[in-house]
Amino acid sequence: MAVAVLEAGKRRRLAGSPWLLLAPSVVFMLALFGWPVVQALISAFTDESGFTLAAWDRLFGDPYFLKALRNTLLLIAIVVPVQLVLAVAMALLVQARPKFLSGHFYLWTIPLAVSELAAGLVWLSVFDSRGYLNSLLVSWGLSGTGVQWLSYTNTGTMLLAVVIAEIWRATSLVFVIVVAGIQMVPKDFDEAAQVFGASAWQRLWHVTLPQLKPSLQVALILRTILAMQAFAVAQALTGRDFPLLVGETYQWYVNLQNPAVASAAALVVLALSLVTALFYLRTMRQEAK
Repeated sequence: MAVAVLEAGKRRRLAGSPWLLLAPSVVFMLALFGWPVVQALISAFTDESGFTLAAWDRLFGDPYFLKALRNTLLLIAIVVPVQLVLAVAMALLVQARPKFLSGHFYLWTIPLAVSELAAGLVWLSVFDSRGYLNSLLVSWGLSGTGVQWLSYTNTGTMLLAVVIAEIWRATSLVFVIVVAGIQMVPKDFDEAAQVFGASAWQRLWHVTLPQLKPSLQVALILRTILAMQAFAVAQALTGRDFPLLVGETYQWYVNLQNPAVASAAALVVLALSLVTALFYLRTMRQEAK
């Protein structure tokens, strides 16, 4: 009897162990994240003769690498803040419960169902030299022959086209996260602020946004990492005329048939993603204190 009781207690302790609950996630992460990282490290730092930095020398010597790094960071610096502001504004509009609320919500989340490449092709039909935008400009008499939006000589217009396409495609993701967070904000806080005479701006700045910090943190980290991995939209619009880091990884692996340099480029993206995520977490934790 005593042995049975001890065995039952042991089983209960094992069943309640947090490590058992975490085990499936740990196995999943090791299989789909840990092993590919190990493979990339081996490929980037070794060759037939052993340890080498030849892949890194070739990557850093490539004239496209610095351009891709600059373009990727510039894209993040423009797209992510704009998407956060738009997502918060859209979420506040949903919270106000306008007419046809479900219509607004579904309309704004349509881009979630569109793949990156499809979104790039849609916007290519807009910004192409014979696309819809130039047709409008010519028909309205604003331009004689249209604007070469995607010409390799117009870096600014290429950036503009990629930024607009990315904002359209991915703002809905941030919007869904912020809407989920704003539903968790107690209405009592906002009502109390109204009683004490706070304006709409004061309630937003001092009541709503502080309560939204966890959701904004998740959205900021996730969207920054995904923006760092942007590729298909820019590829569809500009090809290699507007290089991005993940696009260079693709070029080295598929077109140039060099897995070692492709692994080095992928590790650069991984390192930047980790550093960015840690920076956000550290900054927001310090602000919370």
